[in-house]
Amino acid sequence: MTLAQIGPGFGEVIGRGVGAILLYAVLGVLLMLLGFYAVDLTTPGKLNRMVRDGLPNAVVVTAAGMVSMAFIVVVAIYTSSGGLLEGLLASLIFGLVGIVAQVGGVRLLEWVTGIDIGAVLTADRIQAQAFVVSAAHLALGLVVAVAIL
Repeated sequence: MTLAQIGPGFGEVIGRGVGAILLYAVLGVLLMLLGFYAVDLTTPGKLNRMVRDGLPNAVVVTAAGMVSMAFIVVVAIYTSSGGLLEGLLASLIFGLVGIVAQVGGVRLLEWVTGIDIGAVLTADRIQAQAFVVSAAHLALGLVVAVAIL
């Protein structure tokens, strides 16, 4: 008699689960990269260069954008139902809509408040406006994530 016994089909369940994790992880990374490039394309200058150079405002805004994208991707994955393919497609669609909503909303906020995001991102000292833009990223990410629910 053994204390623990692995039931039939256990390997198949683990295999499907590991495969799903890997596919959702790849999709999540791709969506986050796409979100980064969407922010980069809609802001003056090269965001990746500013982050690499350690410009504090670019780092803060980019970090908030990445966390915001993660909210959207996580909730899209969490709410996906049905088969794996349906879940991946739903996550992809919700993720893409979330990217558009987030980038558009943040750019609108910058316009309404008169924030010169180019000047903020390239400043070598932290600017208060970077926190407003970062908060907008996080807030919109949460709004989109909850809308997916």
